[in-house]
Amino acid sequence: MSEAVKTNIRGAVLEVVLDRPKANAIDSATSREMGAVFAGFRDNPELRVAIITGAGEKFFCAGWDLKAAAEGEGVTADFGAGGFGGLQELPDLNKPIIAAVNGIACGGGFELMISADIIIAAEHASFALPEINAGTLADAAAIKLPKRLPHHIAMEMLLTGRWMDAEEAAKWGLVNEIVAADALMDRAGELAQTLAQGPPLVFAAIKETVRATETLSFQESIDLVNAQTLKTVNELYNSEDMHEGALAFVEKRKPVWTGK
Repeated sequence: MSEAVKTNIRGAVLEVVLDRPKANAIDSATSREMGAVFAGFRDNPELRVAIITGAGEKFFCAGWDLKAAAEGEGVTADFGAGGFGGLQELPDLNKPIIAAVNGIACGGGFELMISADIIIAAEHASFALPEINAGTLADAAAIKLPKRLPHHIAMEMLLTGRWMDAEEAAKWGLVNEIVAADALMDRAGELAQTLAQGPPLVFAAIKETVRATETLSFQESIDLVNAQTLKTVNELYNSEDMHEGALAFVEKRKPVWTGK
């Protein structure tokens, strides 16, 4: 990987660090690189959980690199198969992603953060969607945020670009947990290692089910799951791991998950 996207593997956990001083902003080349990293993570059966964070203590990610934009990079540039930041549009990414937010997450950086499944924030982290002040649209956030926050809080952030601190973000359920800055990666790593010991086929089925049923009624959703037409659900219900889970319960021991 380049100096802008650094990776580290700890057992079954992949750590991805965005390192583009001063603000960890993302241009199209960096986005494509991040997409390649996450596609590799998705396709590697030895890796089960990923952590995304930013280098330094001030910025998780400030979003789109406006220097690149000023030099002519447009919103229709090739940001890679995973979309901006490599996560938002990457197909079949059915493994848990943890965002360890070490500072400012704004604009596209905010959108990158909410693409994760679990968000751990340093106590000094802050959040905003300032696109409104630049006369443009926070498109992914406009789609996702009203589903994550109370409608009027989401609309306020989108319409005003105002900042939200970590305490308020936790109040609204935007982040899972707030920790001291010097404990952020330890806590994210601890959680990742716990998840890495979990059942990968179940995680995959959960993520696909959530995506596939987001706009369906409950009955449509349960019918879809029961029909086993979702690839991951079908694989789970016909897996050795599902038998292992039942057997381990009967034998009063911890299950050994193989992902098969």
